[in-house]
Amino acid sequence: MSFGDPNNPYGQQPPPAPYGAPQQPAPYGYPQQAAPGYGYPQQPVPGHGLPQQPGMPVGPGAYASWGSRFGAFLIDFLVAGLVPALAFIVAIFLEQSLQGCLGDSACQAEREKVRVPIIIALLVIAVLWAVIANIVILVKEGKGASPGKKAMKIRLIREENGQPLGFGGALLRRICHGLDSAPCSIGYLWPAWDAKGQTFADKVMRTVVVSTE
Repeated sequence: MSFGDPNNPYGQQPPPAPYGAPQQPAPYGYPQQAAPGYGYPQQPVPGHGLPQQPGMPVGPGAYASWGSRFGAFLIDFLVAGLVPALAFIVAIFLEQSLQGCLGDSACQAEREKVRVPIIIALLVIAVLWAVIANIVILVKEGKGASPGKKAMKIRLIREENGQPLGFGGALLRRICHGLDSAPCSIGYLWPAWDAKGQTFADKVMRTVVVSTE
């Protein structure tokens, strides 16, 4: 009875199975065949460990939505414009109060002494408030977030390096908003469908508004 080659303790090796045929388990005591591809570099799974395709970011740093930008605009508008608007309304009301003295010069003169100084004071307050409030808003926006943007949790930054604009850049961007006003204020609506959520002023200044959370 032959046990095969004496130099081979496992005896005669079984012939390899044809390609594509199911693998048969090797008899006990024979070395196991390595699984196909085992030990070779694996092909990377698409999308895993590979650079992702550029697209809209999510979470912190995502481009701000049109709704959040509009909300920030409304808040800033109220901060800068509410007090002047109320002052003008009161001034108009005082101006109309003279109608009760029509034909009575003495009554008109008496009311003028009280009305005129109040109206002048209201107009001065309205102008000063509007100027100071807009300066404060620009200073804050130059640092990244105006009061409205801070409330809406968004931030204005430079597109190329993510840094704030500074007061001068914020002022120049405010001037460039004139492009957004014509025609038909389409530039203010542009972020609603723009890939980066930019107005025309943003494109000129190379700025973006992003979410902070």
